[in-house]
Amino acid sequence: MRGGVPVLLAVAALSLAAGWWVARRSLSRIGKVTATARHINDASLHDRLALVGPDDEVKELADTFDAMLNRLERAFADQRRFTAQASHELRTPMTVQRTALEIPLAQGRVPADLEPALRRALAATERSERLLASLLALARGESGMLDPHPTDLTDLVRGAVGQIADEAQRLEVRISTALSPTPLTGDAVLLGQLVHNLVSNAVRHNHPGGSIRITTARTTARSSIEVCNTGPVVAADDADDLFQPFRRGTTPCRNGSGLGLAVVKAITQTHHGTLSAHPNPGGGLTLRAELPDQPASD
Repeated sequence: MRGGVPVLLAVAALSLAAGWWVARRSLSRIGKVTATARHINDASLHDRLALVGPDDEVKELADTFDAMLNRLERAFADQRRFTAQASHELRTPMTVQRTALEIPLAQGRVPADLEPALRRALAATERSERLLASLLALARGESGMLDPHPTDLTDLVRGAVGQIADEAQRLEVRISTALSPTPLTGDAVLLGQLVHNLVSNAVRHNHPGGSIRITTARTTARSSIEVCNTGPVVAADDADDLFQPFRRGTTPCRNGSGLGLAVVKAITQTHHGTLSAHPNPGGGLTLRAELPDQPASD
């Protein structure tokens, strides 16, 4: 009997060790499910657990979670596809409508009493066209589909400044730059939209006599653009909300669709970059986007 006691103790110890190992393994797998669930958002719906191991309750839970992500990803993709298709289909009739208004106005064939109404209709049509263009850019930015080629943020900044120069002069906003070569591989069309939206947002949400400072820089594997502008005071708690669709600042902006910074956010996320917004003490914002290189397309 005395000889059996050590054996029983050894068996008990082995049982405890085996139970501890099994419990630890199960808990670690549950921890993986929990960690994935915490960080999943609309930009990472492509992530999957793909849990390996025995076909137990934890594996069933993980497989169910992956199936749910599949359904969500398809639903989001369908929604973005519908937005892009609807916006695209609406552009043609809007263009026809704008042309039908522009031609008689340009030729002076509109009675004087009707001209103000037609000009208001033309302005509304142009705003609708800008909104549709922004919706298309947002849908493409959120699609995750890139056509990466070598480009340079500095060239894109120069192009955006040239496009917005007349409006900035009219609004009495000064633009200054500190540009360094920032070569990177990315979707040039989307990155051009990102830069244009950052610059135009800084011009339109400013005040007469205000200023904008645009800086580009390059580190080992990331390129960055920073746009600092004067303007109304922005509360720190409200800065992140400006990236939500149809959120506008306190400055009236007739040319804005409320989608500019939402498009910037979508394009940055699609390029696996980071985007930040910091209110300036005297008013205005400093927006900074950092973008890593993307694999070049064949």
